[in-house]
Amino acid sequence: MILEVAILNVKSGLSVDFEKAFKEAEKIICSMSGYISHQLQKCIETEDKYILLVRWETLEAHTKGFRTSPEYQDWKKLLHHFYDPFPTVEHYIEVEY
Repeated sequence: MILEVAILNVKSGLSVDFEKAFKEAEKIICSMSGYISHQLQKCIETEDKYILLVRWETLEAHTKGFRTSPEYQDWKKLLHHFYDPFPTVEHYIEVEY
């Protein structure tokens, strides 16, 4: 399993609109091949800041499957105009010890 982590800095005052758009956008990501689950969490200390955690079966399910899909264009239209700066996305694997 791969964990996608994105820190989302939403433009000031647009959190309500962002959350509404995300409710629509999450339908897209949930339908993608290789998707497992996701969480959107709002920061307590910093207004208009969120973290998005998405679990994927493989890295390619996100980077190739989702990001190169026609559905990703709809995701972008719904969400990308809310961010400033644009989020950095990183991928993590569980440490086995």
